[in-house]
Amino acid sequence: MILSIAYPEIDPIIFEIGPLAVRWYALAYIVGLLLGWRYMRYLAARDPAGPDGQAVDDFLVWATVGVVLGGRLGYILFYQPGVYLANPEQILFLWRGGMSFHGGALGVIAATYFFARRRRLPILRLGDLVVCAVTIGLFFGRIANFVNGELYGRPSDVSWAMAFPTGGPATRHPSQLYEAALEGLVLFLVLFALVRFTRARERPGFLIGVFFAGYGLARIAVEFFREPDTHLGFLVAGATMGQLLSLPMVAGGLALAVWARRRRM
Repeated sequence: MILSIAYPEIDPIIFEIGPLAVRWYALAYIVGLLLGWRYMRYLAARDPAGPDGQAVDDFLVWATVGVVLGGRLGYILFYQPGVYLANPEQILFLWRGGMSFHGGALGVIAATYFFARRRRLPILRLGDLVVCAVTIGLFFGRIANFVNGELYGRPSDVSWAMAFPTGGPATRHPSQLYEAALEGLVLFLVLFALVRFTRARERPGFLIGVFFAGYGLARIAVEFFREPDTHLGFLVAGATMGQLLSLPMVAGGLALAVWARRRRM
C-alpha cells in the first residue's frame, strides 16, 4: 500500500461580499507585489548610484501592469492561442487562472525598460533591483498554485506524494512546492547573498543574469516532475513548453552575467 500525504483542500475563495470574491490567487499577486516593492526600497536605500525610493514607489504601478498583461498574454500566446481566439471574451477571466511566468517576465522587462527611459534611470541597476524582488512574487504565486490544486506534478509513489482533486486517483509530486522552494526561496537567498556579501551591485546587470540563469535552471529541473499541460504534452525531444521557454533564459542569463562581470566600470 502506497503511503501519501493528504492534500490539504483549501477553498480558493477566502471570502465573499455579495458578488465580490477575494481569492488566494489574487492575494498572492498582491502580497508578492507589495513585499517586492518594500524589498526594492530596502535595497535602493543602500545603493546611492541606483534608483531612489520615490522611483521605486512609482515603478510599482508599471510593474503591476507588466506582470498582469505580460503574464496573461504570454499564457494565451504560448499555451492556448486557439482557445482564446475562439473565445476572446475569456481573455478577461483572470480569476480562472492562466498566467505565464515567461510572459510576465517579458512584461516586466518592457515595463523596466520604458520606465527607466522615461525617468532617465540606469536600466541595469533598476533591473538588478527588480529581479531580487521578483523571487518573492514567485514564491507566493507557486503557493497559490498549490492552494488551487493546479499545475501539479507527475504520478509518483514518493512518501510525500499527494492526490490532487483534479488530478485523478493517482498520487503526484507536489511540484508547485518544488517550484516555490527553488524559484522563490532558494533564488531569493542566492541573490540576497550576492548583494550582501559580494560586490555584485557594482556590476550592473550581473544580478539580472544570475536570476534568469537560475530561474531557467530551476524551471527546467522541476519540469521533470511537473505534469505537462494536457493540451500540449511533450514537445521537441520530450521537452515541455516550460523547458523550451527556459532554455533561452539560461543562455541569455549566463551571457549577461559574464558580460557584466567582465565589464569595465
